[in-house]
Amino acid sequence: MDTLSINHTALTAPNRTVEVGGRSLAYRRFGHGPDLVLCVRFRGTMDSWDPLFLDLLARDFTVTVFDYSGLGLSTGTPSYAKQDMAKDVDDLVTGLGLGRVVIAGWSLGGFAAQVFAALHPTKVSHVLAIGTMPPGLMVKPQEPLFLQTAFKPDYGMEEEYILFFEPDSARSRAAGDASVARIAARSTVVDAVTPPGVMIQSVIASSDPTTPFPDPDGAYQAFYRSTDIPVLALSGDHDIMFPVENWYAMNDLWPTLFVATWPECGHGPQHQYPELSADLIASFVKNNPRPA
Repeated sequence: MDTLSINHTALTAPNRTVEVGGRSLAYRRFGHGPDLVLCVRFRGTMDSWDPLFLDLLARDFTVTVFDYSGLGLSTGTPSYAKQDMAKDVDDLVTGLGLGRVVIAGWSLGGFAAQVFAALHPTKVSHVLAIGTMPPGLMVKPQEPLFLQTAFKPDYGMEEEYILFFEPDSARSRAAGDASVARIAARSTVVDAVTPPGVMIQSVIASSDPTTPFPDPDGAYQAFYRSTDIPVLALSGDHDIMFPVENWYAMNDLWPTLFVATWPECGHGPQHQYPELSADLIASFVKNNPRPA
């Protein structure tokens, strides 16, 4: 039993590293219960998660957050290529000696989670796809405002509203203020700041003009149309990067897919509704076990 993890919270869990594949992957672990590994969004590090959301998850799971290679405190070559991010997950899970994990990913991290599960299905009990999209072409495309905002070197509060919340909703803006304040409360255990240019160049190098989540041979879609791994897609009703309508299109195609949509909500549903999101995730995992 990892007593160091049990005795910590999202704000106090120490930075740790595991040496794998000639690089160091930085991570934090806290909580107790089945292992839940979280893959962060574009331009995110371990410090980008809402600590309330993480601490609520830690009531039911041993939570692991980490930095991709070359970002934050991790060493190696930075890359947002889908299989490179999935390799980071696999190396982390293997390096920590974890068994079957609940794999979760937010935004681009959702691509990493889905690819990891497709490539290593024996290592996964559930997939949580948060504010992201399924593989393949988009049924409803992203809105230009998201990309215009996401590539700005620095974010202010207005950019936070646009990127992760619903700017036209007073309720969503208030939730955004509260979430940003919780994240800003981190003071002792902090990650390294990766220059925005490094992250932006990494995503440009791995981008595809046809779709954010390419599946040219249909292999990922084929996997999810036949897998017994339960999948939960958690989205806002107005996600301007990855519209929830892309998940609705999978409803009668993926036999294990559940889709939850939060109202007056954008690209960060777990930050706007941390309690509801954590409770739903715990119930989903508990009440939808993967067949042995």
